[in-house]
Amino acid sequence: MTGTDEAEAAATAADEALYVLTAALLTPAQFPSVLGDDYPEACAALGLGPYAQGYGLVLGQDGKGARWTVVIDDVSLVAVAIASWDCGMEYELSPDDRTVVAALPGWPLELVVSAPNVPSPHDPEPDPQGPPPLAPPDTTQWGPAQRRLGADAVAVQWTTWREQLDDGAFGPPPKASDATTSDATRAAPDSPEEPEDPAPVKSDRSVETDSESSGRKDSEGNGRPDTAAGYHHHDHDNHDDPGERTGVRRVLAELRGYLDTAPPVGRVRSGFAPGGARTLRADGPGWSLVARTDDVAFVLLDECPGDVHPVGRGGDLPALLVSLEAMALRPS
Repeated sequence: MTGTDEAEAAATAADEALYVLTAALLTPAQFPSVLGDDYPEACAALGLGPYAQGYGLVLGQDGKGARWTVVIDDVSLVAVAIASWDCGMEYELSPDDRTVVAALPGWPLELVVSAPNVPSPHDPEPDPQGPPPLAPPDTTQWGPAQRRLGADAVAVQWTTWREQLDDGAFGPPPKASDATTSDATRAAPDSPEEPEDPAPVKSDRSVETDSESSGRKDSEGNGRPDTAAGYHHHDHDNHDDPGERTGVRRVLAELRGYLDTAPPVGRVRSGFAPGGARTLRADGPGWSLVARTDDVAFVLLDECPGDVHPVGRGGDLPALLVSLEAMALRPS
């Protein structure tokens, strides 16, 4: 090989190399919720089949700056990389070619980071025989993607949202010593008997989410955009729109239905919460719910842009949460 050939080969290799920016898990128990209400829907957004063991998503740029999403079947490798990054440790994520399921043009998630010393992120040249470039769901207007991101925000900033609730109506947050008590019949003091009716907690834009991610590898590896830190709560009267109350009742009824007929995989997921409790995340057509097994729940509805509806522990909510936790998928 001549010197010219070697230079051309090196340039080609540099162009084809992937500069990894972030990664995410796409598994039945843990997937970027912005992509869908359940695991099969999230897979379909990327043109993938719902492989039971799941996938790892590696997002990066090639030497020309083009956006690429490399899908691999080595979930453990991606999980280790995310855990290392979350601990502030360096980890070079270099998937083996044998683990690559697909190399998809574009990114399915918003990132604001880019690789150094390469052109700005852009979609690669279209391939007439290949899939169109991936693009993040539109979150500029309220809809399913924004609603799910809002639920992510509530889950991440649970304490902030919980502190906005009136103790007289919803009871105080559980103490750490009480958190291990999972008695399904326990209700918070003075909690309303009809948990579906409380007024929504609202702000100028009640569920604030940033449509652009910082690219930070978060603790759950979801590749989620960072959420805005500030919420500006303002009071509302108790004369809620009956349609809103009906919507929350519908959500609770559909959740009870999940106990009788299993929903699509990933509709109900369980995550860590302090004091031995669990954080429940459930989604369905037009709604999302975030709850803690020892506390209240919050519901978001497609038909109520920006509203976060708290549900007290009166009625049968405690028993419902315990039953949902028993069927929920947990990250391995």
